Amino acid sequence: MHRLIAAGALAAVLAGQPASADVKAGDIPAALNPDKLAIYLETEATGVQIYACGKNASGAWAWNFKAPEASLTDTAKKPLGKHYAGPTWEGLDGGKVVAGVKANMQAPTAGAIPWLLLEVKSHEGSGTFTQAKAIVRMNTTGGAAQAQGCDEAHSGSESRVPYTATYVFLK
Repeated sequence: MHRLIAAGALAAVLAGQPASADVKAGDIPAALNPDKLAIYLETEATGVQIYACGKNASGAWAWNFKAPEASLTDTAKKPLGKHYAGPTWEGLDGGKVVAGVKANMQAPTAGAIPWLLLEVKSHEGSGTFTQAKAIVRMNTTGGAAQAQGCDEAHSGSESRVPYTATYVFLK
């Protein structure tokens, strides 16, 4: 059933929901680029945020974030790589970076995952992504965990919530 809900939500995201809250990559909020790093790459992500049903830190049943899973393209829709647990960005050219959240802010669109500043912690290979010192996630649509449907009967089940985002690579 969760896959059917996710498929319907993905169709809505891909159908081009209004993007009135979107900003240009050059308009990164100051809180997400306090060091004023230079933009060298903008990627578009289309995928899912994966949640697992279980008890949260306070002992309540909830959809807990597990990992992202997305395809990355350039602004002309040319494939660049993938984004997955870590969080990791892996390029088709062999470069890979892993980052951690340094700052976040609420997305301006309801139901969208937060915008993030991610600090790169490790680099592997010599591809385009490996130049990054930081990555900003912005222009998000979808991806937020469901508010309901997680209880003891669904313990361990996964929910895959469609999302899109712009990842801006900074150096």
